[in-house]
Amino acid sequence: MMTTNPLTKHFNDKFEKQPQEYPGIQSKMTPVPDCGEESYKGAEKLVGKKALVTGGDSGIGRAAAISYAREGADVAINYHPDEQTDAEEVKKYIEDAGQKCVLLPGDLRDKKFAKDMIDQAHEALGGLDILVLNAGMQQYEYDIENLEEQQLRDTFEVNVFSNVFSIQAAMKYLQPGSSIIITSSIQGVKPSLQLVDYAMTKSCNISMTKSLAAQLGPKGIRVNSVAPGPVWTPLQISGGQHQDKIPEFGQKEPLQRAGQPVELADVYVLLASDNASYITGQVYGITGGSPIN
Repeated sequence: MMTTNPLTKHFNDKFEKQPQEYPGIQSKMTPVPDCGEESYKGAEKLVGKKALVTGGDSGIGRAAAISYAREGADVAINYHPDEQTDAEEVKKYIEDAGQKCVLLPGDLRDKKFAKDMIDQAHEALGGLDILVLNAGMQQYEYDIENLEEQQLRDTFEVNVFSNVFSIQAAMKYLQPGSSIIITSSIQGVKPSLQLVDYAMTKSCNISMTKSLAAQLGPKGIRVNSVAPGPVWTPLQISGGQHQDKIPEFGQKEPLQRAGQPVELADVYVLLASDNASYITGQVYGITGGSPIN
């Protein structure tokens, strides 16, 4: 049986500097992130399931959405309206897999939308079993004195508040066997100096995962978190990192490269599936080698 060297399995050269306005368009990136469009093969692990993935147009959310469809789930994806072109691509991949796709553009800073999105997904899909809260905002700032109130509010509203509002709205639909998956980050336990506000929100995500796992466990609803390290997504080039950091992004990890979104897909599938029936309250680090504890 052939093995694959993880150091060279995906892009491991220097990235080009490539600034975009937030939230960024994946199709305009060089190289375009690998979200499993060509490589992910399903094994019927989610047949009949109904999933909603926020931030499902690109990056990690896109990888989750595509993998869910290929495992047999119908999928609704939320995304910022500026990302419509990326979302249309995902819709095609989901439908090519023979599954239903629902597009739910909107701004998660809006409490009403964060709640209405859940109702719309449930109605359009005919149910809701899997809730992946993946959408995120990350903007670097090296000087705490320059961290603007609006950025602080936006980051918390997208990364924390919308998760709470969405879960509140979902509780009337989620049944025993349902799964909530929150995308946190290694920043939640090992914060970088330029990501003060983002790192705080990712610590919140981890706390939320553990609290809700204890609260919802008796209802038969599992709650877990995925904590990525440096993964090549539009989040990084649209203000998540200083452009001077882009060329060597991820190369300080033990595996000496950035991760690609497809490399997280199997964990999102596991946590969504009935194979994870005894897994809740856990934080899965996918970091290229940096420990999260």
